[in-house]
Amino acid sequence: MPDEEKHVPGDGTAEEIGRQAERRLRARRRRSRSVWFGLGMFGLVGWAVAVPTLIGIVLGLWLDRVAPQDFSWTLTLLLAGVVLGAINAWLWVERESRGE
Repeated sequence: MPDEEKHVPGDGTAEEIGRQAERRLRARRRRSRSVWFGLGMFGLVGWAVAVPTLIGIVLGLWLDRVAPQDFSWTLTLLLAGVVLGAINAWLWVERESRGE
């Protein structure tokens, strides 16, 4: 049996050329969507925090009228909404970054 040639990276074989082309295509896709992807992610993170915060405020105002306490339901639920929204946004960003 004749000695088989060893594959050396960068030697120009079809397999190596295919890998290089695939890397270039992936890089081009990331670059072309980066601006829109970033703007979309920015908006998503904002809404992911704003919606639970607003729900907490509305629910807190209602509870302050219906079931008054020594503490403010509005401030308590506002804080809870911000925390839940931040966790929600963090999980969403984490999931999207794993997808790339």
